[in-house]
Amino acid sequence: MQKNAYFRGLTIPFLLLAPQLAITVVFFYWPASQAVWQSFLLQDAFGISTDFVWFENYQRLFADPGYYKAFVNTAIFSTFVCVLSLSIALLFAVMADRQIRGAEVYKTLLIWPYAVAPAIAGVLWIFMFDPSLGMLARALQSAGVAWNPRLNGNDAMTLVVLAATWKQISYNFLFFLAGLQSIPKSVIEAAVIDGARPWRRFWTIVFPLLSPTTFFLLVVNIVYVFFDTFGIIDTVTGGGPSGQTETLVYKVYSDGKGGSNLGGSAAQSVVLLVMVIAMTAVQFRFIERKVNY
Repeated sequence: MQKNAYFRGLTIPFLLLAPQLAITVVFFYWPASQAVWQSFLLQDAFGISTDFVWFENYQRLFADPGYYKAFVNTAIFSTFVCVLSLSIALLFAVMADRQIRGAEVYKTLLIWPYAVAPAIAGVLWIFMFDPSLGMLARALQSAGVAWNPRLNGNDAMTLVVLAATWKQISYNFLFFLAGLQSIPKSVIEAAVIDGARPWRRFWTIVFPLLSPTTFFLLVVNIVYVFFDTFGIIDTVTGGGPSGQTETLVYKVYSDGKGGSNLGGSAAQSVVLLVMVIAMTAVQFRFIERKVNY
């Protein structure tokens, strides 16, 4: 018999919620409110001279062609990283879920990249694909492929997509594998008895039952590509060449630190925050309807 806890007053519940509320206020609402306030200010790099300019920073932002270029780069980058990381992780999870020899070793090796910091992941891919010292880059050049992410924007975008995808596959793999292992074996056995082929069993039974996991990972991966890939881009390309890999989050950093445009950088962070919240709300509003719990 399940027992429920009842509190006579509100003191204990609020004390139990206080640590999480404090973390949320200190690390989310307070910085967000500071960014909103700073987006209405025009100040120098040292914060000595400050003028309240209302929406002037936003007007300059949306009149900047470089901002729209960063928006397009972010759309391309996020689409490829989400699709590749989710699909490859699902494939690995399906393979690892089978009864094969050494499955535990495969699972452990697939989890390792998640423990690597984004900047370190970027350095690893530079060692492999840098045109001057990368072993795989030299192999591509020997095969006649003009590979040079320092000068070619498409090569640079390909490199950061591969690095960001490799970093996120482990996280997706863990959740997909847990979702596969939670599917009742009796359902799969019943489909086998009915004569359903493996491909048909996957798309009609397994994948629909994985829809809650897939939806969760879709939301997480979108947040990942918009924010957590900063270290990879900064390490691998630095937004270059000529801004070809400069995403929205990297432009916030480059304009704020490199360009000393603190107000414009704050305005960009506010727009980016609103975009991610809106995209997440749309996913919960429309995509979640197709999720089978």
